[in-house]
Amino acid sequence: MKKIFLFFAAVCMLVACDPVSEDIKNAGNITLEELKAKTTVTVDKAASGQNGNVITCSTSAPVNAKWNIGGKEFFSNYAKKKMKLGDYTVVLTALCADGTELKLDFPVSCNEITDPLTKYTLWEGEFTVGGWDSAPLRFSDSEGQNFPTLSDDIYFGLKTLIVDVKDATDGCTARIMNGWWSSVYKDNIPLTPGMKWEVELTEQIAKECAKGNGGEGRDLNLLITNGSATFTSVYYEE
Repeated sequence: MKKIFLFFAAVCMLVACDPVSEDIKNAGNITLEELKAKTTVTVDKAASGQNGNVITCSTSAPVNAKWNIGGKEFFSNYAKKKMKLGDYTVVLTALCADGTELKLDFPVSCNEITDPLTKYTLWEGEFTVGGWDSAPLRFSDSEGQNFPTLSDDIYFGLKTLIVDVKDATDGCTARIMNGWWSSVYKDNIPLTPGMKWEVELTEQIAKECAKGNGGEGRDLNLLITNGSATFTSVYYEE
């Protein structure tokens, strides 16, 4: 499988990250119709004939490709992901050799579990934290109070962490930042009792918070900015 890695600049322009090893020699640009003809997005089938929960995407077009599947990004001409049940729109963003950017949407539905998601528990327990107390929600064995240090595989795997919120006061809000208070990744997130708070790890978070592989070691840090909340577990599924 040919792997192609891309980075988006702040102005959302798509560029190839390794022009030495990547060679997408198409003579100019490819049309949207040609891209669509060379691309497939499929869902596996259950014994009942219904769509399963595994989405497989591929394109043979001579482009640098980025897939967005359920909010997760894959920088490759091939991608495969197990999903929860529901309706999704898979988005293919393709960069042609002449710089032309093309996008295709593929609506899909997952109706039956054919390959169950595996749950990876990172922490279990129970604690309550109030506003502007960052240590209880810092993912650090040395500088946090509850959550463990996340591995580089979790950061650069761009996992989606699921934080179980057992209880929260009215109007409780939270922030996703790093332990150095130098970047805010998402703010004013409302928390409610019984909520499964999805914290998506992004490329920026990985680069700033991972300990190795070029990471700056700043640690992922959640923060209650108003009210208080009680937490019982953190995990991811794949």
